[in-house]
Amino acid sequence: MARVLRPKDPDQVSARLLDASARTDYDPFVDIDWAAPLDPGKAYMPLERTSLYGTDLWRGLSQEQRVELSKHEIASIAGVGLWFEIILMQLLIRYAYDLDPATPHAQYALTEVGDETRHSIMFAKAINRIGAPNYGPGRLLHNLGRVYKAIAGGPSMFASVLVAEEATDRLQRSTMDDPGIQPLIRMVNRIHVIEEARHVRYAREEVIRSVPKLTRAELEWHRLSTAVTAIAVMDALVNPRVYKVVGIRPRDGRAAALANPHFRETRRWMVEKVVEFLTETGMIGGPTRALWRRAGLLG
Repeated sequence: MARVLRPKDPDQVSARLLDASARTDYDPFVDIDWAAPLDPGKAYMPLERTSLYGTDLWRGLSQEQRVELSKHEIASIAGVGLWFEIILMQLLIRYAYDLDPATPHAQYALTEVGDETRHSIMFAKAINRIGAPNYGPGRLLHNLGRVYKAIAGGPSMFASVLVAEEATDRLQRSTMDDPGIQPLIRMVNRIHVIEEARHVRYAREEVIRSVPKLTRAELEWHRLSTAVTAIAVMDALVNPRVYKVVGIRPRDGRAAALANPHFRETRRWMVEKVVEFLTETGMIGGPTRALWRRAGLLG
Protein backbone atom coordinates (compact mmCIF):
# COMPACT_ATOMS: atom_id res chain seq x y z
CA MET A 1 0.00 0.00 0.00
CA ALA A 2 1.24 3.50 -0.86
CA ARG A 3 1.86 5.69 2.17
CA VAL A 4 -0.49 8.67 2.35
CA LEU A 5 1.43 11.96 2.31
CA ARG A 6 -0.46 15.02 3.48
CA PRO A 7 -0.45 17.91 0.98
CA LYS A 8 0.52 21.37 2.17
CA ASP A 9 -0.98 24.70 1.18
CA PRO A 10 0.56 25.49 -2.24
CA ASP A 11 0.85 29.23 -1.61
CA GLN A 12 2.56 28.72 1.76
CA VAL A 13 5.08 26.31 0.24
CA SER A 14 5.66 28.59 -2.74
CA ALA A 15 6.11 31.67 -0.53
CA ARG A 16 8.90 29.89 1.35
CA LEU A 17 10.49 28.80 -1.93
CA LEU A 18 10.34 32.38 -3.22
CA ASP A 19 12.12 33.59 -0.07
CA ALA A 20 14.78 30.91 -0.52
CA SER A 21 15.23 31.92 -4.15
CA ALA A 22 15.77 35.53 -3.12
CA ARG A 23 18.39 34.51 -0.55
CA THR A 24 20.31 32.06 -2.73
CA ASP A 25 20.37 32.93 -6.39
CA TYR A 26 23.28 32.28 -8.76
CA ASP A 27 24.26 33.81 -12.07
CA PRO A 28 26.44 31.40 -14.06
CA PHE A 29 27.92 34.29 -16.03
CA VAL A 30 29.54 35.78 -12.93
CA ASP A 31 29.59 33.00 -10.31
CA ILE A 32 31.67 30.56 -12.37
CA ASP A 33 35.23 31.24 -13.50
CA TRP A 34 34.94 30.05 -17.09
CA ALA A 35 38.52 31.09 -17.86
CA ALA A 36 40.07 28.89 -15.17
CA PRO A 37 42.26 26.14 -16.67
CA LEU A 38 41.08 22.56 -16.63
CA ASP A 39 43.18 20.03 -14.73
CA PRO A 40 44.22 17.29 -17.19
CA GLY A 41 44.61 14.76 -14.36
CA LYS A 42 41.14 15.16 -12.86
CA ALA A 43 38.02 13.29 -13.92
CA TYR A 44 34.74 14.94 -14.86
CA MET A 45 32.58 12.50 -12.91
CA PRO A 46 33.41 9.65 -10.51
CA LEU A 47 35.08 7.02 -12.67
CA GLU A 48 33.16 4.26 -10.91
CA ARG A 49 29.94 5.86 -12.20
CA THR A 50 30.98 5.78 -15.85
CA SER A 51 29.11 3.29 -17.98
CA LEU A 52 32.05 1.00 -18.81
CA TYR A 53 33.63 0.87 -15.35
CA GLY A 54 34.66 -2.67 -14.44
CA THR A 55 34.23 -4.13 -17.94
CA ASP A 56 36.90 -5.66 -20.18
CA LEU A 57 36.69 -2.55 -22.35
CA TRP A 58 37.40 -0.41 -19.28
CA ARG A 59 40.43 -2.48 -18.35
CA GLY A 60 41.79 -1.89 -21.83
CA LEU A 61 41.73 1.91 -21.43
CA SER A 62 44.60 4.03 -20.15
CA GLN A 63 44.00 6.44 -17.28
CA GLU A 64 43.99 9.33 -19.75
CA GLN A 65 41.33 7.58 -21.83
CA ARG A 66 39.24 6.93 -18.74
CA VAL A 67 39.33 10.62 -17.85
CA GLU A 68 38.44 11.49 -21.44
CA LEU A 69 35.49 9.09 -21.38
CA SER A 70 34.29 10.68 -18.11
CA LYS A 71 34.40 14.07 -19.84
CA HIS A 72 32.21 12.94 -22.70
CA GLU A 73 29.79 11.01 -20.51
CA ILE A 74 29.22 14.04 -18.27
CA ALA A 75 28.77 16.17 -21.40
CA SER A 76 26.18 13.70 -22.67
CA ILE A 77 24.33 13.76 -19.35
CA ALA A 78 24.44 17.57 -19.29
CA GLY A 79 23.14 17.73 -22.86
CA VAL A 80 20.16 15.55 -22.03
CA GLY A 81 19.58 17.60 -18.88
CA LEU A 82 19.66 20.79 -20.93
CA TRP A 83 17.16 19.34 -23.41
CA PHE A 84 14.77 18.29 -20.68
CA GLU A 85 15.02 21.64 -18.87
CA ILE A 86 13.99 23.43 -22.05
CA ILE A 87 10.96 21.12 -22.17
CA LEU A 88 10.30 21.82 -18.49
CA MET A 89 10.32 25.57 -19.05
CA GLN A 90 7.61 25.23 -21.66
CA LEU A 91 5.57 22.93 -19.42
CA LEU A 92 5.84 25.37 -16.50
CA ILE A 93 4.79 28.32 -18.65
CA ARG A 94 1.75 26.37 -19.83
CA TYR A 95 1.00 25.35 -16.22
CA ALA A 96 1.29 28.96 -14.98
CA TYR A 97 -1.02 30.14 -17.76
CA ASP A 98 -4.05 28.86 -15.81
CA LEU A 99 -2.89 30.11 -12.39
CA ASP A 100 -3.61 33.43 -10.73
CA PRO A 101 -0.37 35.41 -11.25
CA ALA A 102 -0.96 37.27 -7.98
CA THR A 103 -0.43 34.06 -5.97
CA PRO A 104 2.94 32.84 -4.70
CA HIS A 105 2.15 29.49 -6.31
CA ALA A 106 2.11 31.03 -9.80
CA GLN A 107 5.02 33.32 -9.07
CA TYR A 108 7.24 30.44 -8.02
CA ALA A 109 6.44 28.56 -11.24
CA LEU A 110 7.67 31.62 -13.14
CA THR A 111 10.70 31.91 -10.86
CA GLU A 112 11.59 28.33 -11.66
CA VAL A 113 11.42 29.13 -15.38
CA GLY A 114 14.06 31.81 -14.75
CA ASP A 115 16.22 29.34 -12.83
CA GLU A 116 15.97 26.75 -15.58
CA THR A 117 16.89 29.34 -18.21
CA ARG A 118 20.14 30.05 -16.37
CA HIS A 119 20.77 26.34 -15.81
CA SER A 120 20.38 25.61 -19.51
CA ILE A 121 22.88 28.35 -20.35
CA MET A 122 25.22 27.06 -17.64
CA PHE A 123 25.13 23.50 -19.00
CA ALA A 124 25.68 24.75 -22.56
CA LYS A 125 28.67 26.86 -21.51
CA ALA A 126 30.12 23.96 -19.50
CA ILE A 127 29.84 21.54 -22.44
CA ASN A 128 31.55 24.07 -24.68
CA ARG A 129 34.26 24.89 -22.12
CA ILE A 130 35.37 21.29 -21.63
CA GLY A 131 35.57 20.79 -25.37
CA ALA A 132 32.84 18.21 -25.86
CA PRO A 133 29.97 18.20 -28.35
CA ASN A 134 26.36 18.61 -27.33
CA TYR A 135 25.30 14.99 -27.72
CA GLY A 136 21.68 15.64 -26.76
CA PRO A 137 18.99 12.96 -26.51
CA GLY A 138 19.21 11.69 -30.10
CA ARG A 139 17.04 12.71 -33.04
CA LEU A 140 14.06 10.43 -32.30
CA LEU A 141 13.73 11.44 -28.65
CA HIS A 142 14.33 15.08 -29.54
CA ASN A 143 11.37 14.98 -31.91
CA LEU A 144 9.19 13.00 -29.48
CA GLY A 145 9.92 15.77 -27.00
CA ARG A 146 7.94 18.11 -29.24
CA VAL A 147 4.88 15.95 -28.71
CA TYR A 148 5.51 15.46 -25.00
CA LYS A 149 5.83 19.16 -24.21
CA ALA A 150 2.56 19.81 -26.04
CA ILE A 151 0.43 17.22 -24.22
CA ALA A 152 2.07 16.52 -20.84
CA GLY A 153 0.32 17.74 -17.72
CA GLY A 154 -0.92 16.79 -14.28
CA PRO A 155 0.94 14.57 -11.83
CA SER A 156 2.83 12.62 -14.49
CA MET A 157 4.36 15.85 -15.75
CA PHE A 158 5.75 16.67 -12.33
CA ALA A 159 6.66 13.04 -11.63
CA SER A 160 8.67 12.83 -14.85
CA VAL A 161 10.38 16.11 -13.97
CA LEU A 162 11.32 14.62 -10.60
CA VAL A 163 12.91 11.57 -12.22
CA ALA A 164 15.01 13.68 -14.58
CA GLU A 165 16.01 16.19 -11.91
CA GLU A 166 16.58 13.86 -8.97
CA ALA A 167 18.54 11.30 -10.98
CA THR A 168 21.08 13.86 -12.13
CA ASP A 169 20.96 15.56 -8.73
CA ARG A 170 22.18 12.42 -7.00
CA LEU A 171 25.12 12.11 -9.36
CA GLN A 172 25.94 15.79 -8.95
CA ARG A 173 25.83 15.61 -5.15
CA SER A 174 28.45 12.86 -5.27
CA THR A 175 30.84 15.13 -7.19
CA MET A 176 30.47 18.66 -5.86
CA ASP A 177 32.69 18.11 -2.80
CA ASP A 178 35.05 15.59 -4.41
CA PRO A 179 38.54 17.11 -4.85
CA GLY A 180 39.28 14.52 -7.53
CA ILE A 181 36.69 16.07 -9.87
CA GLN A 182 37.32 19.05 -12.16
CA PRO A 183 36.67 22.31 -10.20
CA LEU A 184 34.52 23.67 -13.04
CA ILE A 185 32.24 20.63 -12.95
CA ARG A 186 32.05 20.77 -9.16
CA MET A 187 30.90 24.41 -9.24
CA VAL A 188 28.33 23.78 -11.96
CA ASN A 189 26.99 20.85 -9.95
CA ARG A 190 26.94 22.83 -6.70
CA ILE A 191 24.82 25.60 -8.24
CA HIS A 192 22.46 23.13 -9.82
CA VAL A 193 22.03 21.06 -6.66
CA ILE A 194 21.26 24.10 -4.48
CA GLU A 195 18.68 25.55 -6.83
CA GLU A 196 17.16 22.23 -7.87
CA ALA A 197 16.36 21.45 -4.24
CA ARG A 198 13.66 24.12 -4.46
CA HIS A 199 12.36 22.80 -7.78
CA VAL A 200 12.16 19.27 -6.38
CA ARG A 201 10.15 20.49 -3.38
CA TYR A 202 7.69 22.30 -5.66
CA ALA A 203 7.22 19.26 -7.93
CA ARG A 204 6.87 16.82 -5.05
CA GLU A 205 4.12 18.94 -3.51
CA GLU A 206 2.32 19.01 -6.87
CA VAL A 207 2.40 15.21 -7.07
CA ILE A 208 1.22 14.78 -3.46
CA ARG A 209 -1.64 17.21 -4.00
CA SER A 210 -2.85 15.97 -7.38
CA VAL A 211 -2.64 12.15 -7.23
CA PRO A 212 -5.54 11.67 -4.76
CA LYS A 213 -7.84 13.53 -7.15
CA LEU A 214 -7.34 11.00 -9.96
CA THR A 215 -9.79 8.31 -10.94
CA ARG A 216 -8.42 4.79 -11.25
CA ALA A 217 -8.21 5.06 -15.03
CA GLU A 218 -6.49 8.44 -14.81
CA LEU A 219 -3.99 7.09 -12.27
CA GLU A 220 -3.01 4.20 -14.57
CA TRP A 221 -2.56 6.63 -17.46
CA HIS A 222 -0.29 8.91 -15.41
CA ARG A 223 1.65 5.91 -14.15
CA LEU A 224 2.25 4.79 -17.73
CA SER A 225 3.24 8.27 -18.90
CA THR A 226 5.69 8.61 -16.00
CA ALA A 227 7.26 5.20 -16.57
CA VAL A 228 7.73 5.68 -20.32
CA THR A 229 9.18 9.17 -19.93
CA ALA A 230 11.48 8.20 -17.06
CA ILE A 231 12.88 5.17 -18.89
CA ALA A 232 13.40 7.16 -22.11
CA VAL A 233 15.34 9.86 -20.26
CA MET A 234 17.48 7.42 -18.29
CA ASP A 235 18.29 5.42 -21.43
CA ALA A 236 19.33 8.60 -23.25
CA LEU A 237 21.77 9.91 -20.65
CA VAL A 238 24.83 8.22 -22.16
CA ASN A 239 24.89 8.66 -25.92
CA PRO A 240 26.69 5.73 -27.61
CA ARG A 241 28.80 8.19 -29.61
CA VAL A 242 30.82 8.98 -26.47
CA TYR A 243 32.71 5.72 -26.87
CA LYS A 244 34.25 6.80 -30.18
CA VAL A 245 36.52 9.27 -28.38
CA VAL A 246 38.40 6.37 -26.76
CA GLY A 247 38.46 4.17 -29.85
CA ILE A 248 35.46 1.97 -29.03
CA ARG A 249 32.72 1.38 -31.58
CA PRO A 250 29.48 2.91 -30.29
CA ARG A 251 27.52 -0.32 -30.64
CA ASP A 252 30.21 -2.27 -28.74
CA GLY A 253 30.33 0.31 -25.97
CA ARG A 254 26.55 0.41 -25.71
CA ALA A 255 26.30 -3.38 -25.49
CA ALA A 256 29.01 -3.54 -22.83
CA ALA A 257 27.34 -0.77 -20.80
CA LEU A 258 23.93 -2.41 -20.88
CA ALA A 259 25.43 -5.70 -19.69
CA ASN A 260 27.59 -4.01 -17.04
CA PRO A 261 26.33 -4.70 -13.48
CA HIS A 262 28.18 -1.62 -12.20
CA PHE A 263 26.34 0.62 -14.65
CA ARG A 264 23.00 -1.02 -13.93
CA GLU A 265 23.57 -0.36 -10.23
CA THR A 266 24.51 3.26 -10.96
CA ARG A 267 21.24 3.76 -12.86
CA ARG A 268 19.25 2.23 -10.01
CA TRP A 269 21.19 4.31 -7.45
CA MET A 270 20.51 7.54 -9.36
CA VAL A 271 16.72 7.08 -9.19
CA GLU A 272 16.52 5.28 -5.84
CA LYS A 273 15.12 8.19 -3.83
CA VAL A 274 12.63 9.41 -6.40
CA VAL A 275 11.40 5.87 -7.04
CA GLU A 276 10.74 5.53 -3.32
CA PHE A 277 8.75 8.79 -3.34
CA LEU A 278 6.75 7.88 -6.44
CA THR A 279 5.93 4.50 -4.96
CA GLU A 280 4.74 6.13 -1.73
CA THR A 281 2.48 8.52 -3.63
CA GLY A 282 1.06 5.78 -5.84
CA MET A 283 2.68 6.95 -9.09
CA ILE A 284 4.57 3.67 -9.34
CA GLY A 285 2.32 0.66 -9.03
CA GLY A 286 -0.09 -1.53 -10.92
CA PRO A 287 0.81 -3.07 -14.29
CA THR A 288 3.39 -0.39 -15.20
CA ARG A 289 5.55 -1.35 -12.24
CA ALA A 290 6.90 -4.11 -14.48
CA LEU A 291 8.26 -1.46 -16.88
CA TRP A 292 10.36 0.09 -14.12
CA ARG A 293 11.64 -3.34 -13.07
CA ARG A 294 12.46 -4.38 -16.64
CA ALA A 295 14.44 -1.14 -17.10
CA GLY A 296 16.46 -1.96 -13.97
CA LEU A 297 15.21 1.11 -12.09
CA LEU A 298 13.58 -0.78 -9.22
CA GLY A 299 15.57 -2.53 -6.51
